[in-house]
Amino acid sequence: MSYKVEFNTKWSDFDPNRHMRHTAYNDYAAEVRIRYFSHAGFPVDAIAKDNIGPILFTEYTSFRKEIKSGGKIAVNIKLQGLSKDKGRWKLRHEVINEAGKVAAIIEVYGAWIDLEKRKLAVLPEKYDPLFDHLEQTEDFEIIQTKSNK
Repeated sequence: MSYKVEFNTKWSDFDPNRHMRHTAYNDYAAEVRIRYFSHAGFPVDAIAKDNIGPILFTEYTSFRKEIKSGGKIAVNIKLQGLSKDKGRWKLRHEVINEAGKVAAIIEVYGAWIDLEKRKLAVLPEKYDPLFDHLEQTEDFEIIQTKSNK
């Protein structure tokens, strides 16, 4: 499934050069991740009831095109990698400007954390479908972990 959210940019997204500040791109990507979880039927508030939440190990952003003040954008999400136990995941976002051009690519590598123990966790089986219908990138990979090597 392709998942994309459109946004009207806001004044606070822009820097004195009148283009989108670098961290705003990542803020929109984070919003799309959380909205996707809800769209898939697993809002983070529901996951948190099982004392689990998403965390990021890395976040890499490649800037391609400028987004100017007042512009509209769209941000998508694709599955770039997943461990066999679904405990670790890689997601790719494309931030698309009003002209339909990719303005930035954001890749995140994340996992789940037990909110009480503060240790890495695997979601209970009821969450297995979370990533099942998300469009995969062309370079999708199975993430190797200690448990599946």
